[in-house]
Amino acid sequence: MSAEKQKQPPIHTSLPSRKALPPFEALRAFDAVARLGGIRKAAQGLERDHAVISRHIRTIESWTGAVLVERTPTGIVLTEQGREYHEKIARAIDALANATLDMMKSTDNQPVHIWCMPGLAFHWLTGRLGAFEAAYPGVGVEVRPTDTSPDLVANEADVDIRFVPQYGGAFQTPQGIKRLKLAELPIIGVASPDYLAGRPEINTPQDMTEHQLLHEEDTQYWQDWLSAYGVKPSVGLSGPLLWQGHLTMDAARHGRGIALANHLVAAADLAAGRLVEVGAGKPAFKSKTPGVYFFMARADRWELPSIRRFRTWLHTAITKELP
Repeated sequence: MSAEKQKQPPIHTSLPSRKALPPFEALRAFDAVARLGGIRKAAQGLERDHAVISRHIRTIESWTGAVLVERTPTGIVLTEQGREYHEKIARAIDALANATLDMMKSTDNQPVHIWCMPGLAFHWLTGRLGAFEAAYPGVGVEVRPTDTSPDLVANEADVDIRFVPQYGGAFQTPQGIKRLKLAELPIIGVASPDYLAGRPEINTPQDMTEHQLLHEEDTQYWQDWLSAYGVKPSVGLSGPLLWQGHLTMDAARHGRGIALANHLVAAADLAAGRLVEVGAGKPAFKSKTPGVYFFMARADRWELPSIRRFRTWLHTAITKELP
């Protein structure tokens, strides 16, 4: 027997029993109710009327001859049989979805869905995507700026680009996910020349605590940065909460205080003089606060043509621009 024939998957010559395969729409409705925790939420997720979802649940219960959900004063919950059944069919539904998406992606006709840190997306990536599109006209991209990581295993996105400070806890790559280090950069304070003019001189990281600091969703990012230099603020850190890095950067441009950034995100502003690196060249600011940009995707989809092309282009583009 030839090696080619040995590699071919087995040919199934019989069909599963018709009774063993309930209507897929009913299975999908039951799966949505189980995942989302209720009929109304499932109806919203599937864009169906809630009465339709209820009818599908009755269908699947009639088909299996089992009570899969029970109604309580607080809503729908799965019975023990329902939980056991859902655990098995959920894996099958995920496998169907993943197999179909893999086939779609392998043709390069589908865009690469990318979740990216807002700062990198706004200040670097979107301005350079034209170069990628010109190099690979058959590969579309969709970029979602977000501080939240997607569930790559469940195909919530194809690619996740995260910036991970290295002075915090160890970063764990989820099981089934592969990562590539795109760049390692110091995390720096940046401010406008107008803000710094006439204010107390900053010679050490400790001096930063006397200034207005621009925070994202909380003060933890600044606290961790200062702690890496051995600075423990005696009182709470001042400054507004702006929730995302691109907003703290914009506030810094307008003279509202000092933001944390890196040389990739802040490159254009530093070159144009809109922002300056606080403490640049001063011994006390020798970098103790690196951060790493990681490119992450599912390990079993790592070499799909569209993902491989975007990864290669992105890594090359970032490497060329870094000092």
